[in-house]
Amino acid sequence: MPLSFRSENHGIIAFGFFNIESDMLLLQNLFFFADRFCEWMGDLAQEEDTESIKYEPQVYVIENPDDIGDLMGAIHGVRFNGFIGRLYGLFPFPEDPERFKQNTDGVNTQAIVRKEIEPFSTMSNMPILFHKDRTIHIGPYLFDLRVFHELIRYVWQGGYPRWKNGVRPSYVMKMKDRIENNCNDFFKGIYL
Repeated sequence: MPLSFRSENHGIIAFGFFNIESDMLLLQNLFFFADRFCEWMGDLAQEEDTESIKYEPQVYVIENPDDIGDLMGAIHGVRFNGFIGRLYGLFPFPEDPERFKQNTDGVNTQAIVRKEIEPFSTMSNMPILFHKDRTIHIGPYLFDLRVFHELIRYVWQGGYPRWKNGVRPSYVMKMKDRIENNCNDFFKGIYL
């Protein structure tokens, strides 16, 4: 489930996984896969001079909220509109609450998820910028260092409800290793 995080310029925003069978994340109306997010964080952690980084990965953008869909309606099986509704039509919320865990094999559904999101979205750059005042832009959203670390920890933990069987995917473990061996101050003190 996406959780609420405080941005410095847009107030409270949503970030996180939204379907346990997919490894896709949302940041408000920006959508990208968790393996890519982990790769970006690992790459950025290795950069020595963060002021000279120009990092602009491509992400899916859904402008119209109706095209995003109704997450709670889809979870409860009553409203399957937009991209999220279509995804829940394919991968319904589990009837047994004990099975509500983020699937470590979600990366295997990426081709299906891409097919479902493409009619609702456009591709766009999502700049990630580090600032001297120790704030970070991710797309249009500005975060202080503490919240930036919370976003990374969220993915490390498997969000809410956590990774299935407490096992993290290899791409998450690789991100951790790269962050722990980082060269810049923006990643110090994350404690994964």
